[in-house]
Amino acid sequence: MIIVNKHIRKLGIRGIALVFVIIVSTQQEKQDKVLINHEKIHLRQQWEMLVLPFFFWYIAEYIINRIRGMEDRAAYRAISFEREAKENERNLLYLSVRRFWAWINYC
Repeated sequence: MIIVNKHIRKLGIRGIALVFVIIVSTQQEKQDKVLINHEKIHLRQQWEMLVLPFFFWYIAEYIINRIRGMEDRAAYRAISFEREAKENERNLLYLSVRRFWAWINYC
């Protein structure tokens, strides 16, 4: 399910995947196949890690990246989950061939 909520733009994001849904900030972004694929990759990552551990790992990687001296945006982009999603977001068939826990290859 994809939900449009203009308020997430205030957080500086275009879209976010949260357990069962993808939330985007505009109707136009709801039609953006690359953005939606990126968020679907995150949904798969969340479910294969049984949801809660995904968020702990995600935050831990971000904090470690910041401690290592990375700026905010660089720390975010270096998160293994983000690296997998970004590298494969344009391949709309990626999820059909993706291996279980593929994100681990991006650590």
